[in-house]
Amino acid sequence: MGTHSDISPDTLPVELHEGGVQVEYTDGRAVFYHGVPTPVTGTLETAPGKDVHVLVTDAAESRGVLVYVNERTTEDEILADSGVGRVLLGDGAETAVFPGVTVRGAGMRVEVEADHGAVDGRVFVFEEDPMGERSYELVAAEGGEDTERGDGAAE
Repeated sequence: MGTHSDISPDTLPVELHEGGVQVEYTDGRAVFYHGVPTPVTGTLETAPGKDVHVLVTDAAESRGVLVYVNERTTEDEILADSGVGRVLLGDGAETAVFPGVTVRGAGMRVEVEADHGAVDGRVFVFEEDPMGERSYELVAAEGGEDTERGDGAAE
């Protein structure tokens, strides 16, 4: 088994569909994230132990960067060939996956925040495991107050 490290993402073609979001890898393969993303304001805290993917699109919503967070099964070379990035975070560690989009390790969970003033496009977060997948879109709060989390709990 090889080592795993942070990988810088490439810009990839993105298509937004009524039933989900499609991203085409640089190697020609594509992934389709099913479902209409649930809008979330403020910090999104994912469910524990899920695979977490963060997609940030451009303003035209036709291109974007896709980053896997704490993904440790795919070899570095495969990710680099696909154009998908990867960040590995310890508990409490944080990094910007794109200007204005920060991810933070929170135990078995991942927290994702977006500064909508710094991001021209849209910010999607996908969490999945063998039991299913959920998708979210980080959106600016009306009136500037962030009140909702990904798990639906009020802050």
